[in-house]
Formats: sequence, structure tokens, C-alpha cells
Amino acid sequence: MKVMTEALPLSQIFRISRGAKTAAHVVVVVVTDGNSFGWGEAVPYSRYGETVDSVFAQLAHIQGDIANMALPPKLAHMLPAGAARNALDCALWDLYANQQQRSVKDLLNLPTVVGCQTAQTISIDSIANMQTAASKLKHNKLLKVKIDHLDVVPRMRAIHQACPDSQFIVDPNEGWDITLLREVADPLKACNVILLEQPLPQADEHHLANFSSPIAICADESCHTSADIERLLPLYQAVNIKLDKTGGFSEAMELVKLAQHHQLQIMVGCMVASSLAMAPAYLLCAEADFVDLDGPLLVKQDRKNGFVFNHGAMTFSATPLWGMGDNSNQSQILEFLTNH
Repeated sequence: MKVMTEALPLSQIFRISRGAKTAAHVVVVVVTDGNSFGWGEAVPYSRYGETVDSVFAQLAHIQGDIANMALPPKLAHMLPAGAARNALDCALWDLYANQQQRSVKDLLNLPTVVGCQTAQTISIDSIANMQTAASKLKHNKLLKVKIDHLDVVPRMRAIHQACPDSQFIVDPNEGWDITLLREVADPLKACNVILLEQPLPQADEHHLANFSSPIAICADESCHTSADIERLLPLYQAVNIKLDKTGGFSEAMELVKLAQHHQLQIMVGCMVASSLAMAPAYLLCAEADFVDLDGPLLVKQDRKNGFVFNHGAMTFSATPLWGMGDNSNQSQILEFLTNH
């Protein structure tokens, strides 16, 4: 197992309610059996106490246990849910597919994803700048709007004016309180907002039990693994499934099944990263009510053979970089190793 880090410059500053960044710091894991290779990418996230160094340390701690591990991977007893487990889990699934000469989709009998419609994100800025950014995306069916507690309704009215035919996901990233949520919910619905993503801090989410929202509310920071579902049921109508939170593709599949069992709407989401991080999540999109996998559009330069985007329509490239089981990505992995 080789573990490497990269700083992927963003095409522009990306602002959410917690702060701004100009690069995505990712961790890439490459595994091999001596013949075939597999790789995976994850994003350590400070909101959950993760850093690049902490992810490296977690993976170094289990280095000796990986060499003789039976596949498909079962890592829940070795690593907590998070970025380290995600990168390794996805790398091992890619390796297993190449060993078996079958795609991950076929190995797991997953439904075929024939393209999907991803949200495209507008980050926090002035009302005028957000409206301008939205106007460039007016042909997209679904947009995601990052927003804080300031000028919530004026911002959304301006964006809706620029994109009258689009639907919107509004994501305050825990930046509101229940008073603000009550004030803005109806006006936001009038702006074609169809989902509110984690409006309250996780510590305050109990207030949602007594709030009848006109818009479905989605748990993001509050939802990591299938163990969270029972707690979330009285509070939320949807869950955002991100592999960096679940600890990889394996647990993400379990979370999808349990969310479906409880009739929760499903969003498949991402951190800001390259197409390598999106590829495993993409396989879950046939089960999703909402898709938010626009990370590659936010980085200045995506990896070779990344996803193709056209006004929010998202499809695999002609030579996908992960999970196909035909060893077609081996030369790209070897080139990556050579350059790192």
C-alpha cells in the first residue's frame, strides 16, 4: 500500500458558511497484489477532526494487515468511518475488480447508471456575484447554493430570478438557528428550493422534531453511517451519503439500503475532489433522489479520464479511471506512481 497526498488547486475560491479554500487536499491510496493495481481518493475534513497527517497515521498503523487481506474488503473493524477508510476501501474494491476481471457494478449486481443529473454548486459571495454565477448555469436542472445566515431570502430570490427553470438545494452547512429556519422556509419554497441541507448545527438538530418544514430537510454533517439512521428518523426526511463520512463504498451501500428501508430520500454527495473520488459514489446514483458530485468541476484540472459534464448531466468517460475490472486504468495508476 502506498499513500500519497496532493493539493488540487480550485478554479476559484470556494466559500461555505464555515470558511473558504483555494485547494482541495486529498489523500490517494494505491494497492497492488504484484500484478494488478487499485486506487482510491479521499478528503480529510477538519469538521470531523481529520487532517492529512491523521489519515496518514491511521493508514500507517494498519499497513502490515493489508498485504494478506482477503477481498472484497472488510475494514470496519480496522479503521473508523472517515477519509482513511474511504481511500483504502475504494482502492481495494478497484483492485478486487481488476483481479476478478469484472466491474465493481457487476460484482455487486448494482443497477446500471446511464448518466445522471448532478447539482452544480454556487459558493457564498455577494448577492450580485451569486446571481451572476447562477446566470451562467441557467440551463442546469439542479443547482446547489451554499449560504450563511446573511441575506438568505434576497440571495435566493436573485438566484431564482437568474435561473427561473432550475430547482435548488440550499446548504447552510450548520449555519442557521431554528428561528431563522422558521423565517425563511416558506419564502425559499417559493424560490423553487426543493431541499434544505443541514440547516442547523448537529448539536441543535433536536429543534427539528417540532418543526413542520414545507421543504424536505437533509442530514449531512449529522449522518455518517447506517448507525445514525434511527436517531435521524424523527428529524430529517433525507440523508446525504458521502463516502468520506461513511468510510468508503462498502458502508455507503449499507447506508443506502437502510435509508431506503426507512423511506428516507437519498442524496449522493461529495467533498471537493477529483473524478477518482466521485467514481465509487457514482455507482450509487441509480438509487439516489439527488446527486451532488460536482467536485471535479470545482478543481482547476481534473484527472485524466474523469467524468464528462454537460449542463449538469454527468457520465463516465470512454475509459473510466476506477472500478471497471478490465485493467484499463493500470497505465494511469502506474503513471501516477511514477509522478509521485
